[in-house]
Amino acid sequence: MDAIRLACIGLRGRGRDHIDGFSKLPGVEIAAVCDVDERVLDAGARRVAHRGGRSPHKYQDVRKLLEDQSIDAVTIATPNHWHTLIAIWACQAGKDVFVEKPCSHNAFEGRQIVEAARRYNRIVQHGTQCRSSKALRKAVEQLRDGSLIGDVYLARGLCFKHRAGIGHRPEEPVPAGVDYDLWLGPAPQRPFTRNRFHYNWHWHWDYGNGDIGNQGIHQLDVARWGLGVGYPVKVSSMGGHFMFDDDQETPNTQAVAFEFDDNGRKKVLEFEVRHWYTHNEAGIKELFSRNTIGNLFYGTKGYMVVSGYHKYSTFLGREQDPGPSGDEGGNHWRNFLDAVRSRRREDQHSEIAEGAISSVLMHLANISYRLGRSVSFDAAALSCPGDAEATAMLSRHYRPPFIVPDRV
Repeated sequence: MDAIRLACIGLRGRGRDHIDGFSKLPGVEIAAVCDVDERVLDAGARRVAHRGGRSPHKYQDVRKLLEDQSIDAVTIATPNHWHTLIAIWACQAGKDVFVEKPCSHNAFEGRQIVEAARRYNRIVQHGTQCRSSKALRKAVEQLRDGSLIGDVYLARGLCFKHRAGIGHRPEEPVPAGVDYDLWLGPAPQRPFTRNRFHYNWHWHWDYGNGDIGNQGIHQLDVARWGLGVGYPVKVSSMGGHFMFDDDQETPNTQAVAFEFDDNGRKKVLEFEVRHWYTHNEAGIKELFSRNTIGNLFYGTKGYMVVSGYHKYSTFLGREQDPGPSGDEGGNHWRNFLDAVRSRRREDQHSEIAEGAISSVLMHLANISYRLGRSVSFDAAALSCPGDAEATAMLSRHYRPPFIVPDRV
């Protein structure tokens, strides 16, 4: 029952949220921080102290941090291409893990991170915090049992965020204090540019997964959760990078259709990404912005609207009469700590096996988009039957020594 000693890895953006979220909770000490950029590392350490904690130990190399046997658990808010490898290393080092979404950079990694959690008996939580919303947990319960909008056959996920272009940035020397080789990690060796570094890494295939794997993975996870399905049998995606002549590789407009076989019953999940001007579909509107971030579920008796991370409303019958609604959040950080103490995977709201499945949906969408054709999927074999090119894209070539192992 001693305080859980936590280390935060990756300290910009979402990493700052990790510091702020966990520092508010009793029974936890942020004892260490880690980042490849010394300036970011120093700022993160100051943030911990400013939030009332003691000055944490600082590490630039995550491997050194994981040697610290006094650390009980780690949180991972690095670029996507590092998520799985750090999580596996942490499990091997006997530490529990809170890993940001998506937990994997490709489909193969999703299977490996689950295997590591099981083999080393670790608590591994996925950072899809919608699953800790009390309102959405109630909404999904009613979707699953058919008591509210009947039999649900179709879900939609919406990621409409106003984002400008990133322009072109030249190659330049690595900034002082940055361990760029360590930042690249599993990814191929590339010259340094600022458009591949802080935040804009999201829009490069080597490190990120586009906005469907950035913001969109939250809504994709909710859509799959509410629909009550696992892996799809077929995925079709199309779109493009419109309007901007810049360094972005991933699409800024993307439409995806997933087909599921739910014990002989066909179900469909649609997903859309839009950057730039758009309407607010079904009245969904992100607080303090014009962004549309949410979900729609269609059933035999009506439909449900999920707006943002913790609010839902329903509309019933042909007249679309207002039905039950809810608006209540939850604390995903606390849920992780509770599971660390109980040692019960079932206490987690977003256990890693669920996060891995939702992440695979996103990877399949991007594979279909990049190949320009539909792909089928065999989850048991981790393959796209009859499509060697698509199957090869379920994994990647790793740059030694940063290799996600075939056998954990």
